[in-house]
Amino acid sequence: MKTKLLLALAVTSLFFTSTQAADYAPKVGLQTWSCRNMNFDEVAAFAEKNGLKHVQAIGKHIDPMGSLEEAKQKKAVLDAKGIHFYTFGVAGTSPDKEVNRKLFVFAKAMGIKVIVVEPKNEKALWDGLEELVKEYDVKLAIHNHGKDSVYGTPEKVWSVLKDRDKRIGVCMDVGHITGAGFDAGKAFVDYKGRVYDIHLKDKKVDLVDGKQVITDVLVGTGAANYKGLLAELKKAKWDGVMAIETDNATFAKEPTEFVTGAVKFVKDHAK
Repeated sequence: MKTKLLLALAVTSLFFTSTQAADYAPKVGLQTWSCRNMNFDEVAAFAEKNGLKHVQAIGKHIDPMGSLEEAKQKKAVLDAKGIHFYTFGVAGTSPDKEVNRKLFVFAKAMGIKVIVVEPKNEKALWDGLEELVKEYDVKLAIHNHGKDSVYGTPEKVWSVLKDRDKRIGVCMDVGHITGAGFDAGKAFVDYKGRVYDIHLKDKKVDLVDGKQVITDVLVGTGAANYKGLLAELKKAKWDGVMAIETDNATFAKEPTEFVTGAVKFVKDHAK
């Protein structure tokens, strides 16, 4: 009897584990750079219309260095629509620790747990930021741009992370990491659990007259290894947000097709 009971419990446990794994899908949100031609109210309406429940705001839409009262009013607008203002960025940073403190005070006031940044790679600057991370218990996520930028390769990013507080991690821009010639799925693994945010973007890489031309395209139609990345996210049960973002000015003029296509792509492929 006892053996049968243990067997039944084991089967039940396996069933629920398998069901949870099958049900996993990453959260998808909006990086409001995709809506850079809109004002805040238009962005809020756009996110609501397209069923996006997580927003990462650029300074044009919610300014972390501006009026805290105004920011709270904007957050209330999003809250009323069931939209979570989960982070902001890419936030500017200063060599002055006390200027950077404003970012952390803002994050705490907004209930934000991670700030997306791309500071100069200077030891004194990072020392100050790390002190603020420890003081406020708010994470930082380093954003990567193109290969020649300050954090343009995973190696450059890891050179900062390896000796810093584990609350300093990565905002992995899939489009830029792909354009730089790296595999997003492998990079996610190599960052050893330090990816705290993802920019959902894709890029096509062509050779024109012997020169590399990198173009922002609809998610899933470029060179990004989304199959590998989504598999790794599922394996890790990653709990962050994939924020839809485009650098393409044409998409940004009317971002509906780009955004809805990205949502559908993740829904269809994160299985």
